[in-house]
Amino acid sequence: MTVILIFFFAHWFLSLFFHSFFLHRYASHQMYTTSKFGEKLIYFLTWFAQGSSYLVPRAYGVMHRMHHTFSDTEKDPHSPHFFKDIWQMMMHTAAIYSAFITGKNVPDKQFTEEYLPVWNKLDRFGTSMITRTAFGVAYFAVYFFFAPSWWWFLLLPIHFLMGPIQGAIVNWCGHKYGYSNFDNGDHSKNSSPWGILLMGELFQNNHHYAKDSANFAKKWFEFDLTYFIMRGLNKLKLIRLKPVAVAVRE
Repeated sequence: MTVILIFFFAHWFLSLFFHSFFLHRYASHQMYTTSKFGEKLIYFLTWFAQGSSYLVPRAYGVMHRMHHTFSDTEKDPHSPHFFKDIWQMMMHTAAIYSAFITGKNVPDKQFTEEYLPVWNKLDRFGTSMITRTAFGVAYFAVYFFFAPSWWWFLLLPIHFLMGPIQGAIVNWCGHKYGYSNFDNGDHSKNSSPWGILLMGELFQNNHHYAKDSANFAKKWFEFDLTYFIMRGLNKLKLIRLKPVAVAVRE
């Protein structure tokens, strides 16, 4: 049981960290800079952490920029206020994402003018059915050898779809439940302590107020673990945090 718990939470938090650190704060918002080697390394680690549910950074970045521009309107790729449940929202988001990947839908130029990280070879490899299946088999093997009873295998679908599940939780809960520090003209909310446990991602109201600020925590009782790690990487000069126009903390 101990091995399974360690494996599950390691996969959850590593996937969540690189989701927030690279896909969200770098690919979507360019909150920091890094060397070409640094970008490739973080890109690779994002793929490895997300595994079978790997999300292509350029497609994620485009959709997230759309989300900010059209927040909680009908053009928002994933506002929870137009769907009866989270699964409908996930399927709608997946359809938009897939259309960007296949080229069936070309995003508006305003969402691609700012830099988007691209590594076509890794994206093709990471999204291939063979690679996704290989990760799935590896997850299954861990449970096969270490799960003390069959019901632990019910956690496997979370491993298989880790990236989209984490994104759906943030987009659904972050725009439906919690409190607001700022009037942003949308339904974005903050959640404590879930905002802490989701490594800052559920401080959505704060983030929509200051979308270029790397620190999603604004009140004294809020804590953004991803930003704390980013500060450490900045001190080590592995990344360089960008100065922002808005840096509110009460």
